[in-house]
Amino acid sequence: MSRLTVVSASKAQNVVEGLYKDLERRIIASPPGLCPVDLTAAFLKMCHAQTCGKCVPCRIGLKQLGNLLDDILDNRGTLETLELIESTARVVYNSSDCAIGYEAAKLVLKGLEGFREDYISHVENHRCTYNLTQPVPCVALCPAGVDIPGYIALIKDGRYKDAIRLIRKDNPFPVACALICEHPCEARCRRNMIDDAINIRGMKRAAVDNAGEVEIPSCGKDTGKHVAIIGGGPSGLTAAYYLRLMGHQVTIYEKRKELGGMLRYGIPNYRLPRERLQQDIDAILKTGVKVYRNISIGSREGQIPLEEIRNTFDSVYISIGAHVDKKVGIDGEDAAGVISAVEMLRNIGNYDMPDFTGKRVCVIGGGNVAMDVSRSAIRLGASKVTVVYRRRIADMTALEGEIHGAVAEGVDVLELHAPDYIEKDAANRVSALWATPNIISFIDKSGRPKTAESEKEKLRIPCDIVIIAIGQGIDSKHFAESGIPTNKGSILAQEWAEVENIPGVFAGGDCVTGPATVIKAIAAGKVVAANIDQYLGFEHIITSDVSIPAPDFSDRLPCGRVNMSERDPIDRVKDFDLVECEMSIQEANQEAKRCLRCDHYGYGIFKGGRVNQW
Repeated sequence: MSRLTVVSASKAQNVVEGLYKDLERRIIASPPGLCPVDLTAAFLKMCHAQTCGKCVPCRIGLKQLGNLLDDILDNRGTLETLELIESTARVVYNSSDCAIGYEAAKLVLKGLEGFREDYISHVENHRCTYNLTQPVPCVALCPAGVDIPGYIALIKDGRYKDAIRLIRKDNPFPVACALICEHPCEARCRRNMIDDAINIRGMKRAAVDNAGEVEIPSCGKDTGKHVAIIGGGPSGLTAAYYLRLMGHQVTIYEKRKELGGMLRYGIPNYRLPRERLQQDIDAILKTGVKVYRNISIGSREGQIPLEEIRNTFDSVYISIGAHVDKKVGIDGEDAAGVISAVEMLRNIGNYDMPDFTGKRVCVIGGGNVAMDVSRSAIRLGASKVTVVYRRRIADMTALEGEIHGAVAEGVDVLELHAPDYIEKDAANRVSALWATPNIISFIDKSGRPKTAESEKEKLRIPCDIVIIAIGQGIDSKHFAESGIPTNKGSILAQEWAEVENIPGVFAGGDCVTGPATVIKAIAAGKVVAANIDQYLGFEHIITSDVSIPAPDFSDRLPCGRVNMSERDPIDRVKDFDLVECEMSIQEANQEAKRCLRCDHYGYGIFKGGRVNQW
């Protein structure tokens, strides 16, 4: 009898665990743009279902909060209802015995604070103010708004050239993004409800690897307008591409000898080979963009004054990026052997390879740049590379794959150690980095845990080179001197990218937002192109004549995700050749078949106005 009871309980528990996993997958796959009031009510009821029932605030209070939220959603609520929700939630938060009660109440309070306008709109207008402008999750989360289900369907049909043409309607860097995009589009992929997100970046890689040379769309009729773009990075080149397609004449002024910005001077060849990057740049230049290289904007001799450019062109776009290194601010940072990650990667981009043969290298930082320079140092002959990071590995801002790649190549990651000072020898050269051990501490407002100094002794890390990789700054002083408003280096621009109080001058990308991802810089360039076009008196629409295949109505059986493979670490550390391997045609076809075609079902069918034109 007892045996049967145990078996029954075990089976029930397995079913419950399965339900938890199903719920977790559904939460992961929830699209952006859901009604925050409805979402709060759903989570609150889920929390109430978990209560043990022993304390009144949790058992009764959460039930009452759920009823009040239902009143708001069912158009029975008033502004007094909102006050009652807030006061009830505070009582539950302050008096519940366990985390289920007070965390559920805190969720309600956060919602009231962050989405108060939506609550009020439900009361006064009987609807939510939140506007779901893009019902397809992957497209909504792509900063550039690329028609992802469309190009995946084209890959499934083997139409790789058409897939690239469709991508270029919204993103002129298909090759670069296929190799290094951080793929935010995968975060809410609805395929998560079945098994795992579609390998969207991998799909783009399959398209660019098999498309060959793709014809560039013809430019529109010449408008007679001329636009200057200062900075030939991803944002500036993107704006140039779309402005040319609209029919405007475009001239780029680039400070360095080659175009590409941080794509060329900030990402190592083993992640983004220069010849692959050049494919995207050449395609953009084929539209007829004029380029001046090795030209600086400023008031010094040999530079071009900004005022001269403003007087010459009908509109100006400033997209200078963020190329200045930041200092840690510790003693000994002036020692010989201390270099910045920005400087090191820029030199590598110019094929000026530093010699680290036999050197012991310490890298300070925990982002993708820190991983880039540590992995580059291994390839440059360093005998030992140690990344020193003040938080945990789990808190690093670097992509998980980049961290794993660095460790696989022999990089040591010393977590929870804050750089204290750099020890110098008699010749003023680096001899060691001293670090203070930390312990993890309270969670801050951003959701990341703070650190506190540990009682352990300081650690001496012998080294010959210290690389600072803690972020980049913006060199905008010449623009500030020319009257461009700035704040702590960042150029001040309106939401539509026009510089404050200076009509016709626009700014965007990293020089406005601070260092961000490549796809965000591309999105900024795309938006600026549309706004400059409107400023010049036009309303051009970029369209695509690519016909997208109809969805396949076959059953969507659970299927594992195809991940990108990499060269063996033993071999790849010997050179700067591309680490990531191609996806085979068979793998690409199988992965493409996993797409649920959210652009066709439900509200996704109405995506046309947002995706097919802008």
